[in-house]
Amino acid sequence: MDESPLEQQSQSHEQENEIVTEGSAFVDGEPLSQDGSVPPKVDSQMEVLDEKVSKQIIKEGHGSKPSKYSTCFLHYRAWTKHTQHKFEDTWQEQQPIELVLGKEKKEMTGLAMGVASMKSGERALLHIGWELGYGKDGNFSFPNVPPMADLLYEVEVIGFDETKEGKARSDMTVEERIGAADRRKMDGNHLFKEDKLEEAMQQYEMAIAYMGDDFMFQLYGKYQDMALAVKNPCHLNMAACLIKLKRYDEAIGHCNIVLTEEEKNPKALFRRGKAKAELGQMDSAREDFRKAQKYAPDDNAIRRELRGIAEQEKAVYQKQKEMYKGIFGGGRDESGGDAKSRNWLIMLWQWLVSLFSRILGRNRVKAD
Repeated sequence: MDESPLEQQSQSHEQENEIVTEGSAFVDGEPLSQDGSVPPKVDSQMEVLDEKVSKQIIKEGHGSKPSKYSTCFLHYRAWTKHTQHKFEDTWQEQQPIELVLGKEKKEMTGLAMGVASMKSGERALLHIGWELGYGKDGNFSFPNVPPMADLLYEVEVIGFDETKEGKARSDMTVEERIGAADRRKMDGNHLFKEDKLEEAMQQYEMAIAYMGDDFMFQLYGKYQDMALAVKNPCHLNMAACLIKLKRYDEAIGHCNIVLTEEEKNPKALFRRGKAKAELGQMDSAREDFRKAQKYAPDDNAIRRELRGIAEQEKAVYQKQKEMYKGIFGGGRDESGGDAKSRNWLIMLWQWLVSLFSRILGRNRVKAD
């Protein structure tokens, strides 16, 4: 089977840049709760970590647990326990946060205890007493947390760097930070090839975490180009995975991030078009595919998608045509019997109309 340049690159290029294979499925990386408005219901056993911190595992992780001073990357949603008011959600930002164990802010003490007990890929619901959260006074700026509020955190540990492997992002030079992100991307590519799909996706997210908005805003010139050469392929890999997971809106979000920086990126346009087509947004999908074709005119995958949309619309048109024909035109048998019946009905109708007109005409004459 012929492979498109947008679907497959050479092996050496694939190792240095992004994985372009789209034939595998990833484990769902979104929070368990349906819409995120309320904490998830978890039936697993409660594990007591501290007098004020307990944990219920939602999804098991893998490997070892982080040690003190490890740099952990995680997503979480946070609620006040009694009112279930959600006050923070990192999934909405599509940007994992960084937490250095042993150097966390005071209000993160309970969260850090929970994270220290978790493995990479593990997701859990943490129950934290107010003493190890925002304390007696709460917090009246952002996030807004009332006084003496016990907390719930739905947390997923994406991964972590041990102390010996690196240092906090804030302590890194630009080159070190880009290099760390690139290593994560490469690790993700290798894991992808080994079909360790969940771990690969975690590596891409960690690479993106090194390239946060606060960092990117500071860059220009060659450093900006270097950073985007790492960051954008990770977003495109994430989009490919999300399409396979049928999480099309999220895939579109990752493509949009790339297109904000590179509006002529054919791969981002192509994958956004695929996601839109799956959502039934055919006009918008066609527009994306045509733009992608403009920047990659020889790509067979784009031609296939455009041809597929045209064939689908043709099939819909034919179906509608048959439906309306059945409603207004009736059927036809081989002997032409139905056609003859229709002709007699038409003739009868015409005769009745003519007769009715004559009667009306006579009445008008009498009235005059």
